[in-house]
Amino acid sequence: MGSTATTAISSAKSINALSTSANNTKITNLTTSTPTWSQTKSKLPDFYASSSFLNHLKSKSPQLKNKNSKLFLLHCSAKPNTDRKNATDDNLSLRSGSNSTIPEQAAASPTNEGLSSFSRGLVFDLGLKDSWDSAEIGSPVVKRFIGDEEERWYMWYCGRSNGKDSIGLAVSSNGIHWERGNGPIKSSSDVGMVMNCSDDWWAFDTQGIRPSEIVIMSSAKVRVNNSLYWLYYTGFNDEKIEPLDNSVAFKLSDRKRMYYRSLPGLAMSQDGRHWARIEGEHYSGALFDVGSDGEWDSLFIASPKVVYHGAGDVRMYYHSFDAEKGHFAVGIARSRDGIKWVKLGKIMGGGGNGMFDELGVMNAHVVKNRKDGKYVMAYEGVAADGKKSVGLAVSSDGLKEWRKFQDGPALKQSEEDGWDWEGVGSPCLVQMDGDADEWRLYYKGTGKGGKTGIGLAVSEGIEFASFQRWTGFHL
Repeated sequence: MGSTATTAISSAKSINALSTSANNTKITNLTTSTPTWSQTKSKLPDFYASSSFLNHLKSKSPQLKNKNSKLFLLHCSAKPNTDRKNATDDNLSLRSGSNSTIPEQAAASPTNEGLSSFSRGLVFDLGLKDSWDSAEIGSPVVKRFIGDEEERWYMWYCGRSNGKDSIGLAVSSNGIHWERGNGPIKSSSDVGMVMNCSDDWWAFDTQGIRPSEIVIMSSAKVRVNNSLYWLYYTGFNDEKIEPLDNSVAFKLSDRKRMYYRSLPGLAMSQDGRHWARIEGEHYSGALFDVGSDGEWDSLFIASPKVVYHGAGDVRMYYHSFDAEKGHFAVGIARSRDGIKWVKLGKIMGGGGNGMFDELGVMNAHVVKNRKDGKYVMAYEGVAADGKKSVGLAVSSDGLKEWRKFQDGPALKQSEEDGWDWEGVGSPCLVQMDGDADEWRLYYKGTGKGGKTGIGLAVSEGIEFASFQRWTGFHL
């Protein structure tokens, strides 16, 4: 991997001073702002977790321990990465680098003519042979940035080629046709692999990493010119979780390989490509630990999806396996500063007998609806036979009062000849602009032989209850 990316990615310990300071700082005033996108472009400096960067923090950041320091979150699902005093980040430009390719896929067809049931909905396939994401892809985290005259899409996703997970970045002008990279990034305008597993033996993420959520924030504690990308991700170590003999759900959850213990992590970047890990309170660098013996989340913590609710109130939705109940479940934690978290307990478990989510819910993605202020959750439901589909739930406050939209799934597996006929999951919701309440659902699909891809389904209507796979642009 490139030296700059390696430096940023392997600096968990060196940046510990920042996270320790943050954990000891009581943040009481969180605010949000909506950035504007000027047509005048200015290039952001690269973000590297080097000694000079840390010295910059120490020498010019007397506010690091200031209890009145503010943390600002920029709503990034609909607007670009700018603030009111800075012009557009040139790094957001869609440019073709030496490491990038635009693959020929089924999504390239402008209409639904010629689209077979095998390829319907597929917008992102496996990488080329010998590329970093040639064996498996999934866990899409998609963000849409709207400018005065154009829109830009970023997708962080998990890829696998040599037995371990990596995180990569692809970019698009419409969320359909994606520019991707076959190897590690080489510059701040490149696409491809952006983050590897940790090389530190003590770390919680030595065996696998999967992106969960991207939030754009700025803080007086971090004295840089522009906002930072905050990446919340799942990290896996080599500690195996012993399968439970009486737990069908746990055995069906991952039939290919043994489950490893996972914990939530945080990394920061100024360009979405070069990442520096931020050490949490756990000795391994994770944000927090599993629950105590007998608690519902005592086995692992996975898929930390983070949502800004209001001043001093950041929320994390994550899933684990409730051994006592025998199903997967989603819980919630809250934070003032996005770094130190307090668990609030389980908020949703499995459905009734015969339901599509009988054996539990996992990989929940929560979005605050910009039109009515309610919270919408897309989640992965596990049926009694291990099949996975996507369900929907809604809550007025995003806490414990969640109501499932319907008894059936919002998106189920395709027919047997489809690319995602074995299961669909890892949903990522994107709310579109306009008068109509239109949503996009990006998801991981699994087909014959365990082959994976990333698909797109769309929905329209205020009380949307189902999604239809994307079949092309209708002119």
